[in-house]
Amino acid sequence: MSWEKELAAAREAAAKAGEVALRYFRDGIVAEDKPDDSPVTLADRECERIIADLLSVRFPEDGILGEEGSRKSAVSGRRWIIDPIDGTKDFVRGIPTWAILIGLEVDGEVTTGVAHLPALGETYFAMRDGGAFLNGSTIRVSGVTSLSRAIVCMDCLNRISDHPIARGLVPWLSQFWAIRSLGGIMDAMLVASGRAEAWIEPTAKAWDLAPIQVIIEEAGGRFLNFNGDRSIYGGNCVVCTPEIEAELHKFLNF
Repeated sequence: MSWEKELAAAREAAAKAGEVALRYFRDGIVAEDKPDDSPVTLADRECERIIADLLSVRFPEDGILGEEGSRKSAVSGRRWIIDPIDGTKDFVRGIPTWAILIGLEVDGEVTTGVAHLPALGETYFAMRDGGAFLNGSTIRVSGVTSLSRAIVCMDCLNRISDHPIARGLVPWLSQFWAIRSLGGIMDAMLVASGRAEAWIEPTAKAWDLAPIQVIIEEAGGRFLNFNGDRSIYGGNCVVCTPEIEAELHKFLNF
């Protein structure tokens, strides 16, 4: 089945929201703290409304799940999952690696994904059995086979000390050629586009992961949870190339 119509709508919604977000980004904005201590801004809320409104008009029977509270039950068995600004901490500090994330889940499977990084002028997108792209050019994961030449990316290092994977983490990371921590979506897209080989995300929600899953897999990579499952609802994720997947299995013990 082709998801071209859905992908086109998601890209359009991301572009419209991105224009608004960029205005806020350039002008500067103050964030509020949510109950979980994560930041939220007027831009987050406005962008989510723009995306949800456009998708609801185009696909009125589809459901909506947005990070900032947009909710709509599905009649069609399909649901759009939205993170209006992934990387709000970067957004409010003037760091350009934030993104607008949109994924379409159909009967439990993410079929379409868009990750739009307006401040960098990059849009990553994919649909099932249709390949993965960056600004229209096909992307693939790298073929690096040795950890000594591989780049690993890791998020949430400021909260990793109490996590089960903290034990042995530093010696394991020392095997890699380099370590990067540019923020969740940027790290994941480095893997999808062949510029890094693994990304480890200890804490994540469905709206953080929905488009990443389909983009990574269509680029030839692997998307896994720490227990070996493959779910955007697993609360964490590992993204990697097939060549070093076994090393991730070994480290995470699954």
